[in-house]
Amino acid sequence: MSAAPAERSSTLSPVSALVQPILTRTWPRTVAALQVRNYRLFLSGQAVATTGIWMQRIAQDWLILELTGSVAAVGIAVALQFTPVLLFGMYGGVLADRYPKRRILMITQSGASLMALTLGVLALTGVVQAWHVYAVAAMLGFVTAVDNPTRQVFVAELVGDSHIRNAVSLNSSVFQFGALLGPALSGALIHAVGQGWSFMINAASCLLVVTMLAIIKPTQVARPSGAGRAKGQLRAGLRYIANTSEVAWTIVLVGVMGLFGLNMAVILAAFADHEFRSGIGGYSMFNSLTAAGALLGAILSARRTETVRLRMLVTSLTLLGAAVMLGSLAPFVWLFGAVLVLIGLLTLQFLTAANSLVQLTSAPQVRGRVMGVYLLVLLGGQVFGSPGVGWLIDHFGARPSMFLCGGLLAFMSIVSGLAMARRAHLTLTWDPNSGRVPVQIVHQ
Repeated sequence: MSAAPAERSSTLSPVSALVQPILTRTWPRTVAALQVRNYRLFLSGQAVATTGIWMQRIAQDWLILELTGSVAAVGIAVALQFTPVLLFGMYGGVLADRYPKRRILMITQSGASLMALTLGVLALTGVVQAWHVYAVAAMLGFVTAVDNPTRQVFVAELVGDSHIRNAVSLNSSVFQFGALLGPALSGALIHAVGQGWSFMINAASCLLVVTMLAIIKPTQVARPSGAGRAKGQLRAGLRYIANTSEVAWTIVLVGVMGLFGLNMAVILAAFADHEFRSGIGGYSMFNSLTAAGALLGAILSARRTETVRLRMLVTSLTLLGAAVMLGSLAPFVWLFGAVLVLIGLLTLQFLTAANSLVQLTSAPQVRGRVMGVYLLVLLGGQVFGSPGVGWLIDHFGARPSMFLCGGLLAFMSIVSGLAMARRAHLTLTWDPNSGRVPVQIVHQ
């Protein structure tokens, strides 16, 4: 028998009792997390900041392509931005568990603003060189290694366990709205006045996030008992992941996604420059179409209330691989754009479900470290994936490289699903007389 609503809410987390008094009305299911004032403030800052982030990302990719003429160089810039995540992402999770997350975010966002300002000044004065872009990308990577796990867990503290999935979906919706608007704005600015102003706008948007964090009332943020300073915290987090099968398998699938599915920036730059000859306008349009699909995927995820299962992740990743393979075969730009919408939708469905599953399964005391590993695998995979895809494109072309990425996504997802089933002693059975679903999964 299921527990009564009041009983369920009281067992979710200490934050539930904290946010309940400030709920003044019933919000639609799609935006239920917006009942929490602090989260509304945080999300409003993110809405502007993510647009700035995407403007800088497009400007950075196109700037390095102009400076070097090499798609592989774009992959190197992406890799440099995520190498610190690979090296220090787990330690970033330790810091998130140890110190007040609001304070950490204010520091990291201030640093990101300073670096965007530096690159903007270099671009506007006409003295920017490729090594400048590489250096700023690497420094941003150190910021990302701390900022990302902290921000993920801070959202959970703002809304409580009962709204985590909805908050993750709303964050994704806002991020993808920025990904939809940012490339278009950046493309127009680059065409009119060059890349510099995209960096300057991102610098201002980071400062807006700092302002919103300052407005948030710390007394309305429920924090789990801090981890404090102690030896072996990182090892304890890794043991927790290894002993929690749902978290461990989710991180495996996220690693596959990081290696083969999060290199679209490199692929789209190649299609815009080499395949369709559409220039910066085409590149920004391709990114916007992908973001439009992702925004739709985020909205659909926000409406879903059923429990996330590993089989859902395997199915989403397999379908994404098939969609990427299909996109590589598209002969016309309009058909390629349509497939990009589907790719964006499936990508966001997978990432939202994976993030929710990890956060809801992890104990609050180790959630920062778990998310540090999660983001290390997700973003750090690009350190190897993006330069590798760039090298493949330079030597074999954009279409074969994209097809290979999609094939590897689908293959590795299926292999992982079979390994999960074997580990759990599950098998498929066929019974045509069993009703509408003749194929069923049973425990051996």
